Parts: sequence; structure tokens; C-alpha cells
Amino acid sequence: MRKVKEVLRLRFELGLGQRQIARSCGMGLGTVHEYLERAVAAGIGWPLPEGLGEEELEAKLFGNQSVQAGAVRQRSQPDWNTMSSATATTSSI
Repeated sequence: MRKVKEVLRLRFELGLGQRQIARSCGMGLGTVHEYLERAVAAGIGWPLPEGLGEEELEAKLFGNQSVQAGAVRQRSQPDWNTMSSATATTSSI
């Protein structure tokens, strides 16, 4: 679950810096920065508007993006046949 409300509260109510917020929430500095940028772009400040629920807040900030727990970037695999032939022809000293 995203900690958007906590990030906004720590920034605007307590005036903490992004590094302090990242440490406090146990998330990366880039994530904190992204949340704050999205809030500014969406025109959302603190305190949050009355009646703005968690789902509506996320919809305003992230649109239809779902939370991806443990999303892993897929890297392309090297050409193992080329690697094998290249290492086979190399002599060791």
C-alpha cells in the first residue's frame, strides 16, 4: 500500500525534507520525490480536501496504475552462444 497521505503530511504539516520523509516512511528518496511531484501536478496540498478518500487520492495521483508489489525489471538476456564461443577461443594466461 502506498503511503501518499503520510508523505504529504510529513512534508506540509511538519516541514520535513525529502530524505527525512524517506527514512521515516521506509521508502526510497525517488519515491518520495515522485509522490510530491504528482501531488503538485494534481493540485493537491495539505490538509487534504474534506472527504477525499484513499482511492480517490490515488486515482488523482496515479490514474489507473495499480500497485505492483515487488515489480522486477526484466533485462534482455545476452546471446549465450556468442558468449560461449568468445570465451572458448580466449586463452588464459
